[in-house]
Amino acid sequence: MGEDGGVSDEVDERVTPPLVDEAVKKAAVCWVSSGGGPAYALWCLPLDGTLLVVTGPGEQAAPGLADSETAEVTLRGDHGGRIVTWSARVTRLRPGTEEWDTAAPLVAAKRLNASGSAAELVERWAAEGCALNRLAPAGAVVTGADLPDGSLSEQPRPAPVVRAVRKPFRLHRVRRR
Repeated sequence: MGEDGGVSDEVDERVTPPLVDEAVKKAAVCWVSSGGGPAYALWCLPLDGTLLVVTGPGEQAAPGLADSETAEVTLRGDHGGRIVTWSARVTRLRPGTEEWDTAAPLVAAKRLNASGSAAELVERWAAEGCALNRLAPAGAVVTGADLPDGSLSEQPRPAPVVRAVRKPFRLHRVRRR
C-alpha cells in the first residue's frame, strides 16, 4: 500500500516464490551459469535468502562469475533432481567492507578440508583475490513442467586434474606361440 492508502507502484525485489526460498535455505550445492557459459557445480552457503559462493585461486572455478552482474542458478530437491532455476543478481563482496567482515567468516567456517583456521582462510581469500559472491534471486523463475525434459548431459570439460589412461599392469609376461 502507498502512503495515500492506494496500491504502491514500487516492486519489492526481496519477495521470491516460496519454492525458491525453501530451495535456497536447503542448498549446499548450486549450479551457476554466467554470461551464457556452461553451468558449474559450486558449494554454497545460504544466508538471508541468498547464496554465498567463493571462487578464485585455491578455491572453486566459475569463470566470469566474479565480473558478472547476473547469473542463472539451478537448485536440486530432496530427490536429487532439478527443481528450480532462477535468475540471480550477482554482488561481489569486497574485503574490508562490513558485508565482507560479516559474511566471509561464516563461509570460511563451512569450508570443508581447508588448511588453517577460518580467520586464516578469510585472510588468504583477501590476499589472493578470491571472490566472495552473493547470488540474490531476481527475475525469472522456472519450475515444474517448464524445466527441460532432457538430461542436459555434456561431455566432461577439460580439467588440469584429469590424468591420461595408462595401460593395465601385468604381473607376468604373456608368451606367444
